[in-house]
Amino acid sequence: MKPARLSPSDVFRVGAAGLRSRPTRVVLSALGIAIGIATMIAVIGISSSSREQLLRQLDQLGTNMLTVSAGQTLFGQQSQLPEDAAGMVERMEHVQTAGATGAVKTSVRRTSHIPEAVTGGIAVQAATVSLLKTLEGSVVEGAWLNAATGRQPAVVLGAKAAERLGITKTGVRVWIGNRWFTVLGILGPMPLAPEIERSALVGFPAAEKYLGFDGHPTSIYERSDDAAVGAVREALPRTVNPENPNEVEVSRPSDALAAKAAAAGAFTNLLLGLGAVALLVGGVGVANTMVISVLERRKEIGLRRSLGATRGQVRIQFLAESLLLSALGGVVGAFLGTVATVGYAVSQNWPPVVPPWAIGGAVAATLLIGTIAGIYPAMRAARLSPTVALTA
Repeated sequence: MKPARLSPSDVFRVGAAGLRSRPTRVVLSALGIAIGIATMIAVIGISSSSREQLLRQLDQLGTNMLTVSAGQTLFGQQSQLPEDAAGMVERMEHVQTAGATGAVKTSVRRTSHIPEAVTGGIAVQAATVSLLKTLEGSVVEGAWLNAATGRQPAVVLGAKAAERLGITKTGVRVWIGNRWFTVLGILGPMPLAPEIERSALVGFPAAEKYLGFDGHPTSIYERSDDAAVGAVREALPRTVNPENPNEVEVSRPSDALAAKAAAAGAFTNLLLGLGAVALLVGGVGVANTMVISVLERRKEIGLRRSLGATRGQVRIQFLAESLLLSALGGVVGAFLGTVATVGYAVSQNWPPVVPPWAIGGAVAATLLIGTIAGIYPAMRAARLSPTVALTA
């Protein structure tokens, strides 16, 4: 008599029944798979969310800003930009706006009693009125410099400078050089110009009058038409310093942000490796559970074989149990990894991104682990002789 064939639903029910009989062991074995899958999805998801945030910043801030700075002379000395360099850049064709900063050789402190050497990593810079517009920055407290306040002992603090000085409101005074300056405003973050975030900014006229500034800009920021960025970039050195264009350096700040976005997943390889190790350990746990299950259920296997179950059907039963066990861990792991990604992204104000291919890869990984982990126990169960199993 030909033995009855097991339908897919029969295989599922038989496999599920085997798992329900050992709930504690099933949960512990599935946990290893879940940890590995959750780690891998969380790493991929957090990396993708970070990259998406950087790309959104690029879209918002634009890629049409260039920065001009003084390079080095042929003899390796630091060169200087001409005093009217910012004005020359602003008059260039296709340039929409330009602003400049100049390094001032002094420090900013809360009081005159703090040693001048304690700078807190804060630079003092002269700034033009048009700088904020060029950088598309924002003032979160107070106001930006204008033609009048740029001539007075007033200062605008970058976001990190204000944080390091412990200043959260305007109207307070800070000690710059050898006199008090009133805090006029506090800026928001500036991803394309992080050096501004760490700076105390005063007007060019005030820097020359009160701080001994020589009037030479250190950096010039300009925005041009998107289609003309390349042409403007080539013309900037000759425009800024016609006599020595080779002493002028031009960069695009958005390139650094784009490179950071491209490399956002570079560090994930190590963490993905750790997740793979956890997944491997989980697979070993599944295999161990299935081997023990075969040993504990020898009488059941013998009875099934005596009632007409073929070796193939026994093999399929234990392989189905292994696949279901791994799939359980995979589903739980995918859920935990997604929750971890969303939670972390929201805490950082990032857009949560969990790539569909990561979920698909998790499913494929669990099926692969389940198949590999179940092959040996299934073959071992199928090889048991009915008479030996029943008398064991």
